[in-house]
Amino acid sequence: MELNLSDRCEHFSCPERSGSPAVYILLYVCSAAVVLLTMCGNLLVIISVFHFKQLHTPTNMFVLSLAVSDFLIGALVMPPMLIWTIESCWIFGKNFCIVYLMTTGFLMIVSTYTIALIAVDRYVALSTPFFYTNTISLRIMRIVVYLNWSVNLAYSFSLTYFNGVVKTTVMCPGQCFFFLTEVWTVIDLIRSFIFPLSVIIILYSLVFIIAKKHATAIRELNNHTRPQTQKITSHSMKSERKAAKVLGILVAVFLACLLPYYIYSFLGDVIEVQAEIIHKVLIMLCLNSTINPFIYALFYPWFRRCFKLILTLQIFQTDSALINVFS
Repeated sequence: MELNLSDRCEHFSCPERSGSPAVYILLYVCSAAVVLLTMCGNLLVIISVFHFKQLHTPTNMFVLSLAVSDFLIGALVMPPMLIWTIESCWIFGKNFCIVYLMTTGFLMIVSTYTIALIAVDRYVALSTPFFYTNTISLRIMRIVVYLNWSVNLAYSFSLTYFNGVVKTTVMCPGQCFFFLTEVWTVIDLIRSFIFPLSVIIILYSLVFIIAKKHATAIRELNNHTRPQTQKITSHSMKSERKAAKVLGILVAVFLACLLPYYIYSFLGDVIEVQAEIIHKVLIMLCLNSTINPFIYALFYPWFRRCFKLILTLQIFQTDSALINVFS
C-alpha cells in the first residue's frame, strides 16, 4: 500500500550539524574538486570536438552531446546535491527544488540516452559500413541529437507535471524529493533504465561479436599472406582486446552508477525511505557524468593529443583547427 506524503515525510528531518568545522571544510573542498573535475573533463571534450576539424564526424556529435549533458550535470546538479548531502538539509527553498528536480531528471536521462545512441551508431557503422558512410551525415546526426534533447525534455516535464503526487507538493520539510505514483515508477524504470540499458548491452555485445569475426577473418587472411601482413594480425588482436576492455568498463560503470538509484526508486514504496541512502544513491548517479569523459575520451589517443594542445594553449595559434590530432 502506498504511503501518503505525511507518512513519508516522517522519515526526513534536518539534524543539527555535528563535527568540527575542519571536517566540513574538507567535505566542501572535496566536493568542489569533484565538481571541477566533472566540468573540466567534459569541457575538454566539448572544446576538442568543436575546435578540431578532424573531429567533426557523425559519431563525435553524440560524444559532444554526452559531454554537454554531463558538463551541465556538473555545473547545475552536483553543487546543490553535494551541499544538500553535507548539510543534511535542503536549504534552497521549494521553488528552486521544483526547478532542480526537473533539471536533474532531464539531464540524467539525456546523458543515458546519448550513451545508448552511441551504441546504435557504432553498431550501424560496423554492421553496415557502406550504408553508414554513404547515408549518415553530420546534418542527420545533429537532427538526432536535437530530437534526443527535445523528446527527453518533454518526457521530463510530463513526469514532473502529470505525476499526481507532485501536483500536491514536492517537498518534505527541509528536503527536496517528490514521490512517483506506482504507474509512473514503472514507466520511468522502463524508459529511463531498462530500455536504454538493454540497447547498450545488446548492441555492444553485437559490436564485439562482429569485431571478433573481422579479427578472425584477418587472421585467416594472414595465414595465406604472411609474413608481409603479420602486423595486421597483432593490430587486430590488440583492437579486439581494447574493444572488450572498453565494453566491460562501459557496462560496469553504467550499472554501478545507475542501478542502485533505480532499484531504490522502484522499491521506494516497499522499504523505508532514508534520506542518507537517497543522497548516496544520487551522488553515485552523478558520478557517472564525472567518469564518462574518461571512458569515452581518455581511452583514445586523439583526446590525449587534444588535451595537450588545449592545455598548452596551442589551439589559439593560426590554423590550429587543422592540426592532425591522430598523428
